[in-house]
Amino acid sequence: MNAREPAPGGLALIEALVNTLLDITTGEDALDSAEVRERFGVTKSGLDDARALRESLRAVCLAHAGHPPHRAVTPLGDLLADAPLRVAVDDRDGSATLVPVDDAPLASRVAAAIADARAAGTWSRLKACEAADCHWAYYDRSPAGRGRWCDMAVCGARAKMRRYRAK
Repeated sequence: MNAREPAPGGLALIEALVNTLLDITTGEDALDSAEVRERFGVTKSGLDDARALRESLRAVCLAHAGHPPHRAVTPLGDLLADAPLRVAVDDRDGSATLVPVDDAPLASRVAAAIADARAAGTWSRLKACEAADCHWAYYDRSPAGRGRWCDMAVCGARAKMRRYRAK
């Protein structure tokens, strides 16, 4: 939808997953494609779980931007509660990170990405566009961390034009 640079590190996975809902108004969903499901390691039988995870992530991204959830969703913590993770320790410097177990499901990879982003202080910069007909995920690189739209040239311009016309 926009030309923003992908989110850093593991947040790129989360951003890409949230943005598999290509059009929130029509429901066009990239996860309907076997190729896209394969990219995320989602089987056809796991599609409902992947969609629930995606929408819970979208709700959190909206919360990061200061907006209420777009609809009722399963809390993200509930979806990630059983995600198998392990601690990986770097022998050179002793640093530790949470990583998914081998052949981990999507939820584990998402949980590990969130843990890394929290440690790096970047988790709250993954947001969802405030435009009700968009809610596209984006990484807010603005200096103050107060970005509101996925793309200023599209959603931002529309919002500003609506406000201008309302005056």
